[in-house]
Amino acid sequence: MSDTNATADDAIDVDTLEIAPETGWNNLYLDGEWVSAGDRESIDIENPATRTTMATVPSATVEDIDEAYAIAETAQDAWAERPPQERAGIVTEACQRLGAYAEDLATLFALECGGVQLKADFETQLAQGTMEVGAGLAMRDGGRRKESVTPGKENLLVREPAGVVGVITPWNFPLYLSSRVVAPAIALGNSVVLKPDEHTPITGGLVLATVFEEAGLPDGVLNVVPGYGHEIGDHFSGHPTPSVMSFTGSSEVGRGVGQRAVGSYTEPALELGGNNAHIVLEDADLERAIDAGAFGSFTHQGQECISINRHLVHESLYDKYVAGLADRAEQLPIGDPREEGALVGPVINESQRDKIVGFVDETIAQGATLEAGGDHDGLFVEPTVLSDVTGEMPVACNEHFGPVAPVIPFATDEEAIRIANDTEYGLSGSVHSTDVSRARDVADALETGMVHINDQPLNDEPHVAFGGVGASGMGRYNDEWILETLTTVKWISVQREPREYPY
Repeated sequence: MSDTNATADDAIDVDTLEIAPETGWNNLYLDGEWVSAGDRESIDIENPATRTTMATVPSATVEDIDEAYAIAETAQDAWAERPPQERAGIVTEACQRLGAYAEDLATLFALECGGVQLKADFETQLAQGTMEVGAGLAMRDGGRRKESVTPGKENLLVREPAGVVGVITPWNFPLYLSSRVVAPAIALGNSVVLKPDEHTPITGGLVLATVFEEAGLPDGVLNVVPGYGHEIGDHFSGHPTPSVMSFTGSSEVGRGVGQRAVGSYTEPALELGGNNAHIVLEDADLERAIDAGAFGSFTHQGQECISINRHLVHESLYDKYVAGLADRAEQLPIGDPREEGALVGPVINESQRDKIVGFVDETIAQGATLEAGGDHDGLFVEPTVLSDVTGEMPVACNEHFGPVAPVIPFATDEEAIRIANDTEYGLSGSVHSTDVSRARDVADALETGMVHINDQPLNDEPHVAFGGVGASGMGRYNDEWILETLTTVKWISVQREPREYPY
């Protein structure tokens, strides 16, 4: 494991990056203005690699939330009346500016959430992709004509913006997970209030405020209120103003967000946790399955809801698969994300590290065998492979959200399906087999929103439906599916000819 001590690079002043607003990052963004911290409490953002404070932002208050929603509500009508090509053009311009700031974004991802260069490139491209698709939604058909059962009547179904959209996003892929809601919402004529996670308020929110401001977005259409979830989250998600509440995060928190939203007659869109299974059938291409397994478990330290949480491998391939995966884990270079060649960075904080390490230790105590990794240095957790795991062990039955690969054997396809489905989650999964028809049969039997054959679960494409079932959430993101959430359909009928009534 590489030296994780602080270096001279820790002196980087993030406020001097080209992407930073003139006033720096220590602001809220309300009604097109960068509002200074004033007497608000501050959030110190810690670089997880060096444990030093890399920036400070204000922590929004309940009063700030009320103001942000009021501003968004006032701005929304005028924004919705703008021509769709104008709305699309501003989103497209913001997208292009993200690309121009790619180098600065990589620095911010490294310093704020421990993302290595591979992850930075991946996330920036995803964010740009979702903004491109989102911009295109502005020009989609806004309605349709339907025949009527009543003579002389014309039925029109008109699609309108939902109104104000509340957005709460997590720390793991902050820019992308904010962009995939903010961009289509704005393109479709909505206004937005965004609360990024307190660990990543810059890449999760203030960066978007910057690029949309530079793109010419009218004041008040996008408002960003960083803050601690335990202080303002309930008020934010239960507020009566928004028509849609989008939340990405844990299933436990998401349940409460959804309940509060529905209680305020707000439509919830929830993308929550996962316990994704990577199934390797006995006729699989072993090397291909191992390649996919390593990528799906260890990318961004396993800190994705769609990472592989469990490797289910047929007993005839089990020993070779475990050995191959352990070898891959041991070869992955660990280090500060700003180090050239680093592929595994730090996890986000002590709480997350302790949860991961605790699951591993408890699983070993219950009989699992440590094949690779198992150690940590500060917030750097080694890529870890465990064999002799059963579905009831802590690292397999919980979403561990770390660089950990528990490997579970199975004897038949039916047993693999049963193990994979033995969870409250249903987000994603993968199946490996040289017989695609057989793999498709297994995929069809998995109780998940997404399954990838001869690949791994860590997939997202901005034009394809993304979402899960059960404790993994409700609703779908991306393209036409998020359009359904961010707009409402109004039925307007026109009686063209006099109608005969029975009285």
